[in-house]
Amino acid sequence: ARCQCKVAPRERKNCGHPGISAVECRKAGCCFEASGSGLPRCFSPKPKKVRKVCPNNPDTRMNCGFPGITAKQCERKGCCFRAYPAGVPWCFYHHVVEQ
Repeated sequence: ARCQCKVAPRERKNCGHPGISAVECRKAGCCFEASGSGLPRCFSPKPKKVRKVCPNNPDTRMNCGFPGITAKQCERKGCCFRAYPAGVPWCFYHHVVEQ
């Protein structure tokens, strides 16, 4: 994403070899900006901002527990717990979404 390449010049971490082209740099998953002498032209992007959410759709739940697991046991494992509906996992993994 373009916003991941908005890195202050002094915070740029080199991500390529001297003379790397913009195409090579971007293919490597890095950011490229030719301006600024003495600064890395090819540099690492900022990490993506993500957050964990408990899925609303019971059909997308991935089991994280075992039959009879309690809410407290489930949450200690770092998972979501909803004791409904029947027939789907009540203890299940989060989904990770970009912000």
